[in-house]
Amino acid sequence: MKNGDYAEFIRTLKDKNDIVEVIGSYVKLERRGYAYWACCPFHHEKTPSFSINAADRYYHCFGCGVSGDVITFVKEYENVDFAQAVQILAARAKLEVPAYDEKSAEEAAAKKKRRDRLLALLKDSARFYLKNLYAGRAGAHLAYLDKRGISISTAKKFGLGASLDYHGLPSYLLAQGYTPEECAESGVCTRTEEGRLIDAEGERLIIPIINQLDEVIAFGGRLLVKTDRAKYKNTRETSLFNKSKTLYNVNLVKKEKRAGGLSSLIMVEGYMDAISLYEAGFKNVVASMGTSLTKEQARLCKRYTDNVFISYDGDFAGQKANLRGLDILKQEGLKVRVVPMPDGYDPDDVIQKTGADGYRACLEKAMPLIDFRIHATRLKYDLTKTDEKRDFIREALPIVKEAESATEREELLKHLSADTGVSLSSLLRDLETAKPVPSAAAEDKPPPKEDNADRERKAARFILAACLLSKPYAQDCDLTALDFSDADHRAIAEYVTAGRSAGQVRPSGIFDVLGSDSVELCEVLNLDYGDNLDSPAAERYFQDCVSALLKKSLGLRIAAERERYQNAESTGEKREILARIAEYTKKLKNDSSGGKL
Repeated sequence: MKNGDYAEFIRTLKDKNDIVEVIGSYVKLERRGYAYWACCPFHHEKTPSFSINAADRYYHCFGCGVSGDVITFVKEYENVDFAQAVQILAARAKLEVPAYDEKSAEEAAAKKKRRDRLLALLKDSARFYLKNLYAGRAGAHLAYLDKRGISISTAKKFGLGASLDYHGLPSYLLAQGYTPEECAESGVCTRTEEGRLIDAEGERLIIPIINQLDEVIAFGGRLLVKTDRAKYKNTRETSLFNKSKTLYNVNLVKKEKRAGGLSSLIMVEGYMDAISLYEAGFKNVVASMGTSLTKEQARLCKRYTDNVFISYDGDFAGQKANLRGLDILKQEGLKVRVVPMPDGYDPDDVIQKTGADGYRACLEKAMPLIDFRIHATRLKYDLTKTDEKRDFIREALPIVKEAESATEREELLKHLSADTGVSLSSLLRDLETAKPVPSAAAEDKPPPKEDNADRERKAARFILAACLLSKPYAQDCDLTALDFSDADHRAIAEYVTAGRSAGQVRPSGIFDVLGSDSVELCEVLNLDYGDNLDSPAAERYFQDCVSALLKKSLGLRIAAERERYQNAESTGEKREILARIAEYTKKLKNDSSGGKL
């Protein structure tokens, strides 16, 4: 299929997938006038600021700024790439996805073949490791599993295996017909300084990392002997494996969800914690493979539940940066509770020493995130000492101030009063003057004064918003007469001009020109809120904006003509230049052209 034909298919795909129906299948919508509104699925909010323009077929959040068409929404919500989003929508509309033109089809086929080849290699590697574990030479690996209380049935469910040395896996894969380049590209093998191919997880207990599609995409490895090497190690990131977008055990969690038995997730740090909890009967467990949570991981959690229990190591409370990182989960609309662990213990330790009941007791003590932040702050101070008590209150009050309701703030202050012996009334007075938790030193600085560039940028945004959304007073504005200094502004102006020539300007089509992450496009679309573009003053403000940019354009043209005049050689050429300067100067004085030169 040629590129033009593929573009036509994309248009058909958008026509067949009504944006309101598609988004409505993911989030609850409320109709207000011509638009539909919802609480944004891409950030946490209580008041709906996510709007769908049904007529123009695009969405925009006036809170966080996300915007796009129906393909963009599926891409972002499902955390997939463009091609996968197209596949999802095509299946929904019962359409067959064509290939691009012959060259593109060949490239797509080659990319798919390479991906399938790497997946097959990883699956064969997992089988190799699995066979090793039960071949009679992995006594140390089996002894380790027995020591950790991991049964053979659980080990097999997770596909655990054994690497016995550094040369067995590459030799096996090469014998299966895989090339050295494929072995290295998959991440399972690496090269020594001499160029020799070796097992990247040599002599470790092997933990396959499996995605939500049940595909092996990487491996983790655990050393069995003490050494100066890292105890745990992942295979490197590849085209298949991106740690920031992956949760360990999500494949089994997905099955639990389908079986209807998933009301919450327990998030731990490492694979062995996840496997240990699973063994103890907690099937709703995933591992972040590190404490630096990402937005992609948070969205992956939200596909399966709205409730997440964070169950990290006992010293996690003292890790301020990681503790703040949990806000990512909250921002994605998840209800977060943090499980307090005994100091120095991880979930596996609790299971080993106190069993499932002991861990269940920890879960019952789980605290809302804000409570846990205060709890973590409390651990830093000796409240028997007056000065440390005051320091604790000084640090805790800004956290209390972040609570979402007066009821929650009062409850937190009561706990603070009980811990410190300070009266509730005193804490309430101090709360009023407590500064919020600082996010940047610049917050205390006065806002910068608006300069000419800021005013021109605002004017350009208003003009482009009115033209893109086809406001009646903007229909005759000639955008080609205006000089836009921002590249995204120029792209929008060119899109509108081309659309007018074709007889229709479709706002949703701008997302095919500019990515949905364009800051300036976001600012332009933000103006389609309330009566910004439709108030009685909007038309006058539009004319003022056009006048401002027109003066700038005319000034630039006059300056350019004067430079040409200096370099002109013939009298006739100079006469023509002077005539144009006179024309531009007249229009500059008589500013009534409405954007037409």
